[in-house]
Parts: sequence; C-alpha cells; structure tokens
Amino acid sequence: MSNDALTEFHQDLVAEVEEGLSTEEPFSANVFTRQVLERLEEAGQFDGTFPVYQEGPIRNTSYRIDGYTYDEERARLDLFTTIYSGDLPAGKLPAADVTRALERALRFASACVDGLASLLEPSNTDASDLARLIEDEAKNLSAIRIVLLTDGVVGNITPPIEWREKPVEFEAYDIVRLFRVLGEGETRADIFVDLVAFAGKGLPCLHVPAENDEYDAYLAVLPGEVLSRVYERYGVRLLELNVRAFLGLQGRKSVNAELRRTIVDQPSMFLAFNNGIVATVDDLDVVHNPVGGIEIRSLKGLQIVNGGQTTASLHRARRKDSLSLEHVAVPVKIIKVGGADLSEMVSSISRAANRQNTVQLADFSANDPFHQQIETLANTTWLNDGKGRWFYERSRGSYLAAEQKAAYKVSDTKVFRQQTPKQRRFSKLDVARYLSAWESLPDKVCLGGQKNFQIFMQRLKDAPIPPPDQNWFKRLIAIAVLYRAAEKKIKSMKFPAYGSQITAYVVAGIAHSSGGRVDFDRLWSKQTISPELEQVIADWASKLDAVLRESAGQKNPSEWYKKADCWKDIQEKLPELSDPLPPELSYMTASGSAGASGTMIPKGTHTVADYDRIARCMKIPAAIWLEVAERGQQSNTIHWTVANICRTIAGYAAGGWQRKPTAKQAKPALEAVITVERSGLVNAGLVALEAEADQP
Repeated sequence: MSNDALTEFHQDLVAEVEEGLSTEEPFSANVFTRQVLERLEEAGQFDGTFPVYQEGPIRNTSYRIDGYTYDEERARLDLFTTIYSGDLPAGKLPAADVTRALERALRFASACVDGLASLLEPSNTDASDLARLIEDEAKNLSAIRIVLLTDGVVGNITPPIEWREKPVEFEAYDIVRLFRVLGEGETRADIFVDLVAFAGKGLPCLHVPAENDEYDAYLAVLPGEVLSRVYERYGVRLLELNVRAFLGLQGRKSVNAELRRTIVDQPSMFLAFNNGIVATVDDLDVVHNPVGGIEIRSLKGLQIVNGGQTTASLHRARRKDSLSLEHVAVPVKIIKVGGADLSEMVSSISRAANRQNTVQLADFSANDPFHQQIETLANTTWLNDGKGRWFYERSRGSYLAAEQKAAYKVSDTKVFRQQTPKQRRFSKLDVARYLSAWESLPDKVCLGGQKNFQIFMQRLKDAPIPPPDQNWFKRLIAIAVLYRAAEKKIKSMKFPAYGSQITAYVVAGIAHSSGGRVDFDRLWSKQTISPELEQVIADWASKLDAVLRESAGQKNPSEWYKKADCWKDIQEKLPELSDPLPPELSYMTASGSAGASGTMIPKGTHTVADYDRIARCMKIPAAIWLEVAERGQQSNTIHWTVANICRTIAGYAAGGWQRKPTAKQAKPALEAVITVERSGLVNAGLVALEAEADQP
C-alpha cells in the first residue's frame, strides 16, 4: 500500500466531508458517517444502513450511537459509532477513546432494552423506532456488533465478550481499512475464517495438487452449523465473486423447499443429496494432524463461487426456522488460486458448476453487457451544452482512478472536474434505485442498496430489455435528476426519520400517478426540476410521511416500508394531483426516438383528469379488461379498435403494470368499460362508482 495514495485518499475524504457541510447538516462527524456508510454499503460491506445520531445521559454516564443496520433474516444488529477529527495526517487513536466509544454504544443498546423509547421525544424519530426495535428483538438477536467509523488509525482493541448473554463483536473501519475497501476495493481480503474458533477444531481434508501451478484443490466436509455461522458473520460479502450473488439469495422456492425438507426429515442425508459448495481462497493454513492426515485451520479471502443458495438456505433454516443443523454436513471444494487469473478462474468454475441451470453472461454484475453499455453511453452522451456529461462508476473506485489519471496534468484535472463533477457521478446501485422507484417498487428500494440491486438484476434476467440506447440513457438520467432533486428537497425538510424511504415512495407515487410519463426531454435538457414540481414533492413528502406512519401502525416502520404490502396499501392513499400541473407533467410534444419504445415521451398535453383516468384504469384487473373486450366486441357494444385497446391494457395489468396506459388509451377504455357494464355484460363496478361520485 502506498503511503502517498493513502494520504491522498484521506485528503479527498476530508474535502468531501467539508463540501457536505450545510445548514441542514453542520457537523463534520455526521457528514462523515453518512458519506462513509453510503460508500460502504455500495461496496457491499453493509446493507440497509441508517445514519442516526443519538446521545444522552444514563445514570452517571452516557450513551451514544451514530447509525445502525438490522438484518432481520440473520437477527443481527450493527451499531455504528464515529470518531472523526479531520486531522491530516491521520493519528493513532488512544485505546481509551476507542473503548469509550464502544461502551457508549453498548449502553445505548441496554437503555433501549430498559425502555428508552418511551423517554425519547418526539416518539417518531429514527432513534425512537430503533429503540423500540431493540427492545422488541433483544431476546432474538444472534449477536450485536459495534462498528467504529473513524479517520484515525486503530490499534489492537479487546472488546467485551458479551452483552446481556449475547456475543459482542467489534470491527473498526479506520482510515487504513477505509482506503483498502473504498480506495483500492480489496473487500474480500478482510474475510478471515478461523475454523478452529468456529468449529472447535480444524477441518480434515484431502489435498488434490494440480498438475500445474495454477491452483491447489482441497476436498472436505463442512458442518452445516459452521457454514451457517460463517455466513452469519460475513453475509453477502462471502458472495462477492459469486455470479449469482446479485440475482437474489431467495432462489427458486422449490429448491429451497427441498433443502428444508431434507434438513427436517433426513438431515444425515444432506451430504448425499446436496451438490455442496465451491469456494476460492487467497490463502489457507493447513497442518498435519495426529492421525497422519491434514486439516485446514483457517481460510483467508474466502469466496463462495457456487452454492450461495445452499449457504443462505442453511442459515435461514437455523435462524428463521429454528432447525437444528447438528447432523447436516456439506461437501465443499476449496480452490486456492495460484498462478491463474482469479476472475477468469471464478468464471470458469461458475460456468462448469452451473450446467444444471445455465449461467448467462448477463449474470455477472460489473461485467454485465447491460452495465458496460451504460458506461459507454455515459462516456459518449454529452449534455445539451456540449461541455459536460455524467460518469457511470461501473466498477467500484473507477471515478477515483479516472480522477487520479487526470491529475498528472493540471489542465486535465480541471477539464475532468468540469466535465464530470462528483455530483454527476452515479453507480450500479444508483441505477437500480432510480429505476426501481420509477417502476413502482419503492419497497424494494427500502431493502437497501445491495438487496435492491440483486432484485433489479433478477428482473433484468427474467424480463430482458432491448440494449440501452442514447434515448434510454437520457431517460435514465432524467429520472436520476428527479430522484436526486426529491432527495435534496426532502432532506431540507428535516423529517425526524426515514427521509430516504419517504423519497423512494414519493418518486414511486409520482411515477404511479402519472403513469410513468413525464417530460423526460425537459429534465434532461435542464438537468433540474421546476419550482412547481419541487413544490409537489414537498407537499407529497409531508402527506406520505403521515400515510406511511399510519400504514405501519404498531409495526417497526423501517421493516414495514420494505414490504410489498406497504406499497400496495400506500397506492390507495396517494395524494391527488391538482391543476395547474408542473411543466414536467403538463408537457407539450417532445421529439426524438427511443428505439423500439418510440419517443422519450408521448405527444400531447396532460391534465389532472388524464392522470385520474390512468389511475382508474390501473384499478381494474386483467380479467375484466379481457371480458370487456370480448363481450363488448361480440355484441357490437364497442368498436373493435377500442376492444383492442382494452386487450392491450389487459396485458399491462397481467404484467403487474410495468407498462401503464397512456391518457389517449385510458379515456376510450374507461368509456368502453362503462358502456359494456351498463349493457349488463360485465360487472366492473365503475357504474356504481360513477353514480357515487355524482352524489351531492
């Protein structure tokens, strides 16, 4: 590691914190926490993080935390505590300061169990909701982990062994580790599995040396309990190189059901029935045992490149279903890569190990052609002024690398920052977040960056889209402009909790109510939203905050907002649009082509009545639309062209409204439903609604 590179990374980090200071967020430590958590989540270190600054007195001492993340599936709580100075160069933190921060975080957890939530005012903040969560789930927690975030250097620390009979883990992301993870991107190097600590002994194995120096193979049988605990410790970081990691861990329900059935009914047969896992390691410690064989004592840089679904399913069976894994054994093949290229080796292993369910090239995340095409479009699509463009960070750290490359010349640095300023940098997680919200999936956005990305990639695999072209890219950036403007406005409104979730639901709500049709051309050309749309966002944010809280009821809001049932409930309670509409919604004709999908936006103007008709269309199920089309056409009650419109909308309904009716389709389609219903041919309920609406 270069000290110069570390110093430059530290300088950039401090500069970004200073740039992030504002009247809404005037404290450097809070800005540091938010920025580092965002980047660590993007790097796959954590998922669903919440910056939450909370401190207070407790007896003769105090408690304090700066953020948290809760993994419901693994029953795991991470509490973040921050020590930030902004001093250059970085100094070593006194051990007493680190211990004090760790103990204050544990005191916060204890205070929560003892009823802190009832003492916090107001009662609807991130901190009070977290306090209630800890109070409710303390008995079910598998572990509590305190994570220190700092721009200093941390030495060896001995943390407490347990908290209220729960194991306590401690991790420090100091400036050295932050550079390694965020600057160099070497995330798997931090994974060190001490098998003796996990299993109480080494893992007996059979060494199969290769005929060349490309790799060494070790065959072993890993206890299911140990594999589950290793996954509990490291989570999806074990799957960084797994081509299926970004396609969701749920997998096919039938496969998981079969795994569970074996665990319940025939646990001793798991070894015979299951294909096992294939893993790679950077290094491993192998020793001779007393009986003349060899055993593995530790693994460094462990990556499960095949068998992620088995791993997650075993853990889910133990933690969620309380099933014993005592008699479950998993065959494992461990590959220590020598002279071979690791990424190419992983690709080859994955392709060969997945013959039963072919892995497409599109399964690879950063190297997915979809993401490569976005990168190409970002590099070649200039803003209308011809002076700037957006930077797509397809692989982690590529923006920093490009910036450093430009730094060799002062003139190049200036040009790079003018053309691609940091505020126009976006990542794979951003793409998934913007498009998921716009496609009416805010609940998925609320799952966190990595999980939402997994689901997004699965949707792409299940329903491939045409290769992105320039108009598709401009539309993506238009949505990004709208989303980021909503984030900024909602942040300035200083909601006591869940600003990011409110943002996702506001954007999804606007997309849903507008049928997903806004003036993308205007958003692209102006790279900002109108004051009128900003006001709509502010109005909707306040209303949706109350609606979301009401919808959550006694449930923990952060968990409820992740549920599809939450979005289903909110759709029925979205605020109404009113005339005059913002220019983005009441647009005139736009030009340009978007490949097979036509123009970026449809022709014509829109009114509130148009959006109301679109929304009403989307409340009618596919079966009714088909019935209206068939019976209306057969009885000559409606024209065949209108019947075809009804069939088209039926297809939209069957597809979960991924595509939505246009205003031009909605008007004759609704009239057709009412006409056919009045003829007694169907019962869609629209006539009754019309009559109810006409009542004084």
